[in-house]
Amino acid sequence: MSGLYFKYGTMNSSKSANLLMIEHNYDEQDIKVLLLKPSTDTREGKAVISSRIGLSKPCILINDDSDVEALCRDYPVIMIDEAQFLSAALVDRFYKISSDKVVMCFGLLTDFQRKMFPGSKRIVELCDSMQEIKSICKCGRRAVVNARFKDGKLVTEGNQIEIGSEDKYRAMCRKCYDELLNGMN
Repeated sequence: MSGLYFKYGTMNSSKSANLLMIEHNYDEQDIKVLLLKPSTDTREGKAVISSRIGLSKPCILINDDSDVEALCRDYPVIMIDEAQFLSAALVDRFYKISSDKVVMCFGLLTDFQRKMFPGSKRIVELCDSMQEIKSICKCGRRAVVNARFKDGKLVTEGNQIEIGSEDKYRAMCRKCYDELLNGMN
C-alpha cells in the first residue's frame, strides 16, 4: 500500500506516540521503517522521536539538503514526525518516493494563528489519505486551535515557528479560544 499519508492533530494529541506505536507494529512484522524528523524541531536536542508518555526511538534529522532518496532506498516504510516543518520542496520529494513506498507524515495542520504550515499545506495537496488524531480542550470539546501563550497571556502575533510544548502552547476548542481572544479586546 504505497502512498503519502498525513496524520495530523493539535498539540498534545499524541501524534508522536501514534507514530511510535505504528512503527512498533511494523517492527513486529519484520518490516523495516525509517524514522525521520526535520532538524527544525530542536526540543529534544538530539535525533530522537519522543512522546510525552515516555515512548522514544532514535531517528535521522533531515533538511532540504538531505539526500532523502538515498536514505529511503532500503526501507519500504518511511515515517516523518513534525512534518509541518518540512519545506514544500521536500514534501514534493517524499511524494515521489511514495509512489512505491509508504510515507507517513505526522504533524500539526495549523499554527497558533490557525494558518497552515507550508509543509502541512503541501502534504494536504498531495496526500492519498488524511486522518485527524483528535484531542480535547480542557472543557471537553474537540481541540482545533494550537493557542500560543507567553507569561500566561494569549499571543496572536509573531513568527510562525516558535519551538515549544506545554510551556508555550495549549490545544483549545474554537469556543474557548474565541472567548479568550474576545476577552483581550
